[in-house]
Amino acid sequence: MERSQEEPLRTEAHITVRDLTLAYEGYTVLKDLTFTIDRGDIFIIMGGNGCGKSTLLKIMTGLKPPVKGQVFYDDISFWDAGPSERNGILRRVGILYQRNALWSSMTLAENVALPLEEYTGLDRRQIAEIVSLKLALVGLAGFETYYPSGISGGMQKRAALARAMALDPEILFFDEPSAGLDPVNARLLDDLILELSDSLKTTVVVITHDLASIFAIGKTSIFLDSETKTLLAAGNPGRLLEDSPDPKVRAFLTRGHLDET
Repeated sequence: MERSQEEPLRTEAHITVRDLTLAYEGYTVLKDLTFTIDRGDIFIIMGGNGCGKSTLLKIMTGLKPPVKGQVFYDDISFWDAGPSERNGILRRVGILYQRNALWSSMTLAENVALPLEEYTGLDRRQIAEIVSLKLALVGLAGFETYYPSGISGGMQKRAALARAMALDPEILFFDEPSAGLDPVNARLLDDLILELSDSLKTTVVVITHDLASIFAIGKTSIFLDSETKTLLAAGNPGRLLEDSPDPKVRAFLTRGHLDET
């Protein structure tokens, strides 16, 4: 299942990053970063190792403040908002971490139930119904009592996705979702992301350098460069492959030397 190479129609902005500068332990990682993620988009943040993808994710999800600049969710400036308003924004966000971050001592049902128990007033029966629904959505119906160690890596990814979806988020962030997966399971996860995006109309932001995923699911993308410390290109990945005048972007999208740095 692949996306059309045509540029997506512009719609309502869901996330806006404006004039953002990122630093890690005093070292500037990225500077003057500006881009917009439309509501319902599947947006790819790509680039080689060390280009600042993970640092950008931390800033967008409230784990690290920027040196300067702003991140807007709708029309609210996240880092200018108070703690309660920030928490309200984060309640609308789900995150699938690179290493899944499942609790090994808990069953899949218990893992998925955690955010529901912490952030809602639902009773046990209601939570159990939601947990079963979320696991069914990712193809894990009947696996409620399994522990993470008893299922495959691909199934662990799907269980972590079910937990990220527990609170019906408007936005899903994926941090290197294909990491550690074989090509077959990586493609199955891509297909699942497409299905969930189409059916739930969720805004999806994917941090990745995996070319198969970039071309399979990406509607829009940005390319980050560690040398210039900025955004070198933005647009549909297929169009960038065909039309980008920048040799670094073309090298990355044709499995050039940047994949190895």
